[in-house]
Amino acid sequence: VSRVLIWLVIALFFAVVLNPAVEFLVHRGRMNRGLATLVVFVAGLAVFAGLMTLFISPLITEGQQLAEDLPAYVEEARAGRGPVGSLVERFDLENRIRERADDIQKYVSEAGSRTVSILGAVGTAIAALLTILVMTVLMLLDGPRILRGMSTALPDDKRDRITAVAGDCARAVTGYMAGNLLISVIAGTVTFIFLLILGVPFAGVLALLVAVLDLIPLVGATIAAIIVTIVAFFHGPVPGIASIVYFVVYQQFENHVLQPVVQSRTVKLAPLVVLVSVIMGVEIAGVLGALLAIPVAGVVQVVIRDLWEHRTGRPKAEPSIGADEVPLSQADAT
Repeated sequence: VSRVLIWLVIALFFAVVLNPAVEFLVHRGRMNRGLATLVVFVAGLAVFAGLMTLFISPLITEGQQLAEDLPAYVEEARAGRGPVGSLVERFDLENRIRERADDIQKYVSEAGSRTVSILGAVGTAIAALLTILVMTVLMLLDGPRILRGMSTALPDDKRDRITAVAGDCARAVTGYMAGNLLISVIAGTVTFIFLLILGVPFAGVLALLVAVLDLIPLVGATIAAIIVTIVAFFHGPVPGIASIVYFVVYQQFENHVLQPVVQSRTVKLAPLVVLVSVIMGVEIAGVLGALLAIPVAGVVQVVIRDLWEHRTGRPKAEPSIGADEVPLSQADAT
């Protein structure tokens, strides 16, 4: 049951993020909702396929190059030459491997059962992805009708308030997730170009890793920077040092230029709230929980703020989502 609920929540977030594009095509493009949903999904899949091609094509090339260079790396390791050989000598890896020979043999012998487990996990992940996509499509198709039916069941004196809060929550989720996705794409693209200039191997893989980890609040970008810098140091001291400088400079740019743009369109959360939300998200749903923690916290903050303002009778000190947002009632009127 908990797994299905997690899938449902993920599908709900996807539906909220994609709904503005569907609404735009319905009202401006004069499309019916089914066709608009299809267009948005096809466009999204096309963008995803384009990004995967951008990163996977270099990955295939680099994998082939690695296969060709592997014998040379093994020879360097045995002779103690090059970066691999120096690491083998420095950490006495050859003797350590000999000492662990029995453990390694046991691990290899158990590889078959592990492969079955991995294939099972992959199958479950594919089933989950397909289920989430179907749920998202159904929510996009029937969501407005369901919401209209639910709104008619609300008391007349509370209908406008609840509708406004729901709109605030939707804009919070849409603004945060779309903005963070854009920032992650920028981080991956810029890192890919930087690594290509330095000549660091596996630039596509590392850039994709940076883009994915950058979605995780607080710690994701730091983890990605550490991994990429270690790989760059394997390539040489100059690329390693250049990577440190690059990530320090880029993080300043992201934190002080890109992130404020996102924060201006979404709910502003205190750093402590962000940290606690991420920790709770990880405990509940792992990496997915970390990705969804902040938008969920933003929705909770919108609801709590509305309850507090309604209870105290105080007007909002600042917009919940952004100063340039149009109130829901005004948007409906237009």
